[in-house]
Amino acid sequence: MEAEGRVPGPPPPPPLPPAGGGSGAGAGAELPASTPGAARVPLLGAPAEVLELDDEEDDLEVFSKDTSLAEANSFSPSMTISPSSMINQYKFEDEPELKDLFITVDDPESHITAIETFITYRVITKTSRGEFDSCEYEVRRRYQDFLWLKSKLEEAHPTLIIPPLPEKFIMKGMVERFSDEFIETRRKALHKFLNRIADHPTLTFNEDFKIFLTAQAWELSSHKKQGPGLLSRMGQTVRAVASSVRGGVKNRPEMFTEMNDYMETFSQKINVLDKIAHRIYKEEREYFNEMKEYGPIHTLWSASEEDIADSLKGIASCIDKCCKATEKRMAGLSENLLPILHEYVLYSEILMGVLKRRDHIQSELDSKIDALSNKKADKDLFSEEIGKLEDKVECANNALKADWDRWKQNMQCDMRLAFGNMADNNLHYYEECLATWESFLASQTVDRHGEEDSEDRP
Repeated sequence: MEAEGRVPGPPPPPPLPPAGGGSGAGAGAELPASTPGAARVPLLGAPAEVLELDDEEDDLEVFSKDTSLAEANSFSPSMTISPSSMINQYKFEDEPELKDLFITVDDPESHITAIETFITYRVITKTSRGEFDSCEYEVRRRYQDFLWLKSKLEEAHPTLIIPPLPEKFIMKGMVERFSDEFIETRRKALHKFLNRIADHPTLTFNEDFKIFLTAQAWELSSHKKQGPGLLSRMGQTVRAVASSVRGGVKNRPEMFTEMNDYMETFSQKINVLDKIAHRIYKEEREYFNEMKEYGPIHTLWSASEEDIADSLKGIASCIDKCCKATEKRMAGLSENLLPILHEYVLYSEILMGVLKRRDHIQSELDSKIDALSNKKADKDLFSEEIGKLEDKVECANNALKADWDRWKQNMQCDMRLAFGNMADNNLHYYEECLATWESFLASQTVDRHGEEDSEDRP
């Protein structure tokens, strides 16, 4: 199968680790390039608009009612924190020492047809794996291609934790979904999604994932048509929902009951944190906008107050410096904290779905066992089906247990890093503002003493 942008040649030497950066899951430098025939979308660094949040007095109550997550989310001051340790830098005992698959999502481009307008993203893959025909690939993918990949991974691995994709519309009140801020936010999330998969010890070797990274657009379209039809997928969904409606699982192991309880608590906490963090960011933006108007007023006033003109100009300068510090603090919040919190809001939904799919497999086994006990005939046939279902349940349990431990380790590292970055940003912000105002006060003290000395002279 030919690939877009394939670079022939011998396999490359062992790849170097990717450059770390902020909260993104970087997997190699983003190379500047463009694809002819498409209009390039300019990207801006300004933070995106955030969700409008309703005020609720009970937001903070949940934190005082349940401390079951305290141990899991405890922060260790002795832990070394570095941006380069984020996301796809984690190393587990069962994973190779060196990465052999590097993926970059960049260069969004808009495409306008008679039917629709959509954005494609360049996906660059560099690898030294033997199962790939080349060491480098470059393809373009649109959002619905990422959705297809996620659904195929869920279909092939129903009890593994598939990384979340950004929602189709992630910002309330955002009318123009092709704005620069929206596109850049989505690009980062898609980049992280692919690198989460690449770092997973099982998902990384999925055949559909390989096809997604290497196939030309027409090849991918042809491959999509080979999968089960819409009615087949709907049938599977209906059966799973019907199973959950019939009632709880009879013989669910205690471990998975504890997982379910943990996720209910985690989901409650992370949703409240996400909501409050967005509210804080919204209020910080409003404060920043007010501050930008506050400083110039002092400068204008100084023109009509000659005796205190220097003091007024000094205050205006301090406010301007504090505005710049506030802007940096907002950037840190929108880049390092908000994306992580929202990603784990989506993860909580995914985990609950995975647990339901495991329960569905368990309930199939339970129903067969009940049918066998109530039916005299066809015992051999039922016994064979039960044996297959027992193997299926065991595989599902083992897969989920391994992925659960990996997910919790990732989550704890992400949270420690995000909260550590937030603390560091706050520290720098307050230190900068404090130093600015202390310098102003010191200058005023010197000026006052100078005036007193001049008055004392004969």
